[in-house]
Amino acid sequence: MMKLDIYDHFHKDEREFVDRAWEWVVNAGQYHETKLTDFLDPRQRFILESLVNRHPDVHAVFDGGHADAERVRAMIAPDYRALEGEDLKMKVLSISSGDQKFLELEHGDYMGSILGLGIKRSKIGDIHVLADGCHAVVADDISAFLHLNLSQVHRVHVMTDLLPLDKLKVARTNFEAMDITVSSMRLDGIASDAYRISRTKIVVPIKAGRCRVNWKVEEDPSANLKEGDVVSIQGFGRFKVLETGGLTKKGRYRIKVGKYA
Repeated sequence: MMKLDIYDHFHKDEREFVDRAWEWVVNAGQYHETKLTDFLDPRQRFILESLVNRHPDVHAVFDGGHADAERVRAMIAPDYRALEGEDLKMKVLSISSGDQKFLELEHGDYMGSILGLGIKRSKIGDIHVLADGCHAVVADDISAFLHLNLSQVHRVHVMTDLLPLDKLKVARTNFEAMDITVSSMRLDGIASDAYRISRTKIVVPIKAGRCRVNWKVEEDPSANLKEGDVVSIQGFGRFKVLETGGLTKKGRYRIKVGKYA
């Protein structure tokens, strides 16, 4: 009965993850097992936290290498087991190059090259593109493989090094900020302005299930957004609603959105 009751709170696309996460929680509570997960996105973390909170005998810790990490690993354990200072088995893959073109590489270039080696996305945490290179947080069990095999990123020759987590350099998120006025806080209206395409065109990927608001699938173009919401539409990139201001004289909403650079 518990399972059916849990499903009510989540999108149907999330059921597979809900099942796995609930199994981890039950195994910790009933069979005293400790589980170290791969990297979770913020939505998966939210689901896991809400399931952990339903079980009186289980707790969890989360870490992605720094306080504001977007992608984190979790350790789930029976509540009598202390988890403070627990090693969640992560390394920093430091990527550098003597090639000038290297400085033009972007987040997607690094991600593509790592995944191109046959690595699952769930083994990779946050990727920090820095002024002089890149620091990627990776699962310990694939770190040596990446160190040996990652020699090119987008046709640029690179060198790698493995560092402990305390040497992680964190990139600041770069936003291209835009001030827009919209007639309502609807997803389709704000997204069409943010991506600079017509509302009729933006509705197609939303209805096709290719849009996520705060990492949760959103198929309703008329859903209302609020300050702090992060929207990603496959093929268009991501933006965040940074501020919602007052109304203009014509009754339109003033808002500031930031597109992830």
